[in-house]
Order: sequence, then structure tokens, then C-alpha cells
Amino acid sequence: MRGIRDKFSSGDASLSEVVNGYLSVISRKNQEINAFTSVHADEAAERAEVIGKKIKEGTAGPLAGTVIGIKEVLCQKGYPATCASRMLENYEAVYDATVVRRLMEQDAVIVGRLNMDEFAMGSSTENTIHGPAKNPHNANKVTGGSSGGSAAAVAADMCSATLGTDTGGSIRQPASYCGVVGLKPSYGRVSRYGLIAYASSFDSIGPLTHNVSDAATILKAIAGHDPSDATSSSRPVPDYPALLENPEPAIKIGIPDEYFGDGLDPVIRERVMDTARNMEKKGAELVSISLPHLKYAIATYYILATAEASSNLARFDGIRYGHRADIQEVRKELKNEEEAIRQSLGTNGNGKSGREKLDKALLAMDSPMIRLYKKSRTEGFGTEVKRRIMLGTYVLSAGYYDAYYGKAQRIRRLIKQDFQDVFSKVDVIISPTAPTTAFDLGSKVNDPLQMYLNDIYTISANLAGICGINVPAGLHSDDGLPIGVQFMADAFDEPGLLNAARIAEQALAG
Repeated sequence: MRGIRDKFSSGDASLSEVVNGYLSVISRKNQEINAFTSVHADEAAERAEVIGKKIKEGTAGPLAGTVIGIKEVLCQKGYPATCASRMLENYEAVYDATVVRRLMEQDAVIVGRLNMDEFAMGSSTENTIHGPAKNPHNANKVTGGSSGGSAAAVAADMCSATLGTDTGGSIRQPASYCGVVGLKPSYGRVSRYGLIAYASSFDSIGPLTHNVSDAATILKAIAGHDPSDATSSSRPVPDYPALLENPEPAIKIGIPDEYFGDGLDPVIRERVMDTARNMEKKGAELVSISLPHLKYAIATYYILATAEASSNLARFDGIRYGHRADIQEVRKELKNEEEAIRQSLGTNGNGKSGREKLDKALLAMDSPMIRLYKKSRTEGFGTEVKRRIMLGTYVLSAGYYDAYYGKAQRIRRLIKQDFQDVFSKVDVIISPTAPTTAFDLGSKVNDPLQMYLNDIYTISANLAGICGINVPAGLHSDDGLPIGVQFMADAFDEPGLLNAARIAEQALAG
């Protein structure tokens, strides 16, 4: 982004030319990659002219020249916020998310809305009413998810940056698969106001960019306290880009044994260790560490996150919010069911016991309102969302709350304590971002457990509320697909995280 601003200053380019260039790339590539679900060409062109004048006058904001795409889970007034779900396929946002408003206030140009897994539930951007997003490096491979459209748009040079959301790795994992930088801020660092929630105690909003410096610039723009979000922190926002001008290489890097076990591609393992060794040559100290409760992270996450999803998505019942089934069809279904019951038991029942059976069967039928709820949610939600709602409802039920949800909350506390103990000894943790490179489209759609395991290295950061980032680490020697290296730092230590990521970026560049 800094390079583009330099061109503006020298008169070598105009913002309108930059925006039109990105729109041209979207026009050429999006039909295959399917990253954008809607493109705001006219609005972006008009805004480019306005901001271009401000650039000439020297009054433009710090994001002037930045062309950004927004994940469909974030509200942008007047534009679709479908969450890639039939439940919200006709919904247009009536207000701006805080992050969208802040981008606009600092003169970014928003060029469109981005594909995602339905309600941010997925690891491949295949659970979507818009059709799957495809990896720009190989269109037969997934982008990762749920922010797959956000990662693919940057990787395909359709825009200079995007916003995604990360509940269990949904920024970092697709960033790894697509070969871009993906930053998950600490919980509370960025306001969630205007984010259609999946799991409220896990969700984070962050940038996907071409490099670490751009991620720092956008984080500075969107971070900070928001009165509309009670969970947003009032801590001051550091000048992240300025801190990167002179990165400090003499840092302590923790290498957790638990992240390098079975299931990790050996080429990825070696690339991560090579990155660590190269950083050591620049002055870093490598420290072996352990996170003993990490083995429970996946189970803990999918109990707690699905429980929150069950609660958050209860509002989408076809009455208050979301898709509503045809009431005439509902009445017809109930009438047919009643007729079938009467035929099987006799119109008026046979004798007293027959009448009692008939009355009991008719009383057991749904009321029209209950059936409308059921039909609306059945039609509105996709398979993966239904799966997570059912799992979450189960673990919250009276007989299982303490055995599952309560225990998972206690384990979450232990995982957080593990990280606190480690960060008293090291500055950052290095690990793989994903166990493999991007997998084939359709290969894991019917195997939820294998799909969930793609987030094995990212989920723990959300459980602990700490920050994490994916840094591209070149291409795999076997399949030519991107590899990602992950760094994690303590809560609100984004300066330390970005410093380590910048050192790694320089080391990887040779």
C-alpha cells in the first residue's frame, strides 16, 4: 500500500486508475475463483474520484489508496450481508459495522463483498449458497475457510487487502492455503459491532494482506475501543506500522513440541523449522516449550463454539429474523398429516380407547407456529450449520451441561493458563498454520472430523484470546501450493507479534 501512495505523490498513478485496475482483475478472474459475491464497481469508482481529490489536496486519510473487500458476515449499509446462507439471502444491512465505518473514515475504497462458509462455519468455503471459492494457485483446490473469499481475493490481486473473521482459525488457515498474510488480533482489540455472530467469545475481525506492513496499517485503522461493543478493550492502540520500521530480531521464540507431532506434513515441518533457524541467525533465541493441555483444544472448541452458535442462531426462526417458509405450505402439510392420522385411527376413533388415541395423536401434532419455525430453519440453514446447532443444543441441555459445557470451560481456562506460563518465558510462539497444503475441492465435505482437524494449530489462539498471524513461507516442493508459518503472541502484544512476523518475512525473502 505504501508503494501505491508513493505513486500518487509522484503523479505516476491516480486512485481511479488503481481502482479500475482492480475492477478489471475482478472481471477477468472472479468467474473462476468466486471470491467476490457482489462487486460495487460504480460506487468504488465514484469514491475513488472523491478520495483522489483529497490526495491531491493533501487531506486524505491514512488508508487512501487502499482497495478493500469485506467478508459477507460484516454489515455494510445497503449491501448484502447474507452470511452465505439461504437464511439471510435477501438481507441487506441497515448499518455499518464499526470496522467498515473506520475504514471508510480513513478513506479506504471498498470494492465488494466476499464469499465465505455459511455463518463462518467451515474450513474450506464450500458450505456456501454462492458456490465454493477456488484457490488462485490451483482452481481444483479449496481456499480454506471460513474467510476463503477474503484470502483468495488478495492472493489473486483482486484488491490490496480484505477483512475476514477468525473464530477458530478462519483468517489464518485460508491465508496459509492461499499464500497471504492473515492476522487474528487479540480478543477485544477490534470491535465486533456489526459482525453477525457465530461464537461471541471467540470471534475476531482482522486483515488479510500481501505483507506484514499492510496488515499492521489496517490493524491500526480498525483497532480501538467502541462503545457499541462491551467486549472491546479501552487499551490505547499502538502505532503498529511505525514499530515495524526498525524490527527487533533479538527475541525469544518458543517451539512447542505439541505442534510438531503426527499428521504434520514433513515438508511443512521442515519449512517452519527453517524459518525459526533463519530467525536465530538474525539474533533470535529458540526455546523448547510445552503446552500440555493443547491435546484437548479441538474437543473443547467444538463444544464451546457450537454451544454459542446454538444460542446466537436461535434468533433466525423465520418470524423475528431470516428466511420464512411458505405458511400456506405449512398449513397444507398439517392438514395432510391430520387426515393421515384420522385415516389410520378412524375418523372419530373406534370406541372410547380409539377416540383417546386419536385425540392424543392430534394433540401431539405441531401447531402452525411451531411447524413454521421448523420448516423455516430446515430450509434456511445448510448441513454444517444444522450439525453445529444440534451439537451445541445437546451440550447445553439439562442432562449434559455440566458433563460437557462446564468441563470444556474449565479446560479452556487451563489452555489459557498454559499460554500465560509460556509467554512469561518467550516473546512469541512459532508453529505451522495448517497440517497440510490446500486439499481437493469436495474431498472432505462429507467427513466433518477431517475437516475440523484442519484447524488443529489455530484453534488454541481463539480459546486463549491471544493474537496470531500467518506468514507465507513459499511453496511446497511436491504440489507447488503455499505453505504458511504461524506466530502467536500474548493478548494485546500485537507489536511483538508483528515484529516477529516482519523478521520472519525478511528471513524468508532471503
